[in-house]
Amino acid sequence: MKYRRILLKLSGEALMGSNAFGVHADTVEHLSKEVASVHALGVEIGIVLGGGNFFRGISEVGKRFDRSIADQVGMLATVMNCLVFQDGLEREGLDTRVLTALEMPKVAEPFIRRRAVRHLGRGRIVLFAAGTGHPYFSTDTGAALRALEINAEAIIKGTKVDGIYDSDPETNPDAVRYDRVTYQEVMEKNLRVMDQTAVALCRENGIPLHVLSIRQPDRIVDLLHGKSVGTLVTESV
Repeated sequence: MKYRRILLKLSGEALMGSNAFGVHADTVEHLSKEVASVHALGVEIGIVLGGGNFFRGISEVGKRFDRSIADQVGMLATVMNCLVFQDGLEREGLDTRVLTALEMPKVAEPFIRRRAVRHLGRGRIVLFAAGTGHPYFSTDTGAALRALEINAEAIIKGTKVDGIYDSDPETNPDAVRYDRVTYQEVMEKNLRVMDQTAVALCRENGIPLHVLSIRQPDRIVDLLHGKSVGTLVTESV
């Protein structure tokens, strides 16, 4: 395998499917099967989910509240998504744990780095909830942080498009997709694949970032088998 331990970042919207809000059960099932096929390869998997399908602190609604409060509500939304996704994964026969940066022992374990690494080493899929546990930090930054803490070999960001483009491919039919791009270009061109703090963390620590479509089947498996999939973000091209 190209990588033996990965951090998979999914937005909350990835769970919505065709819904305008919340969670789409068939989509959760599809994504769970995708993760199961990756796990079957012997790859250790950490997952960070966003919460935008329920509440986003920087949304127009979120901006009407104190930023700290809005972000905390967003963190709780990620916990809900992790619990739903955990159920989907376990329906596929996978052993999972949800670790959260906000303590809520009734529903999840607290995030402790050594515990997370131990779970991964035992073949469990670990879902990291509540971002960093602090306001003003996105789940992208939380994903980069958790990837570094668990010594992941790469971050894979699943999106609704098949990589990074120079403009929005859904509104611009002439948008050009990058096969490879540097962290510096991502920041200078404001390509918005992840926020600046997350990109800076990846760059400073030399962790590769792959951006691919989570809607197309077996894309992560293809990537792990060494195929050219989506866009690779590294220090140099």
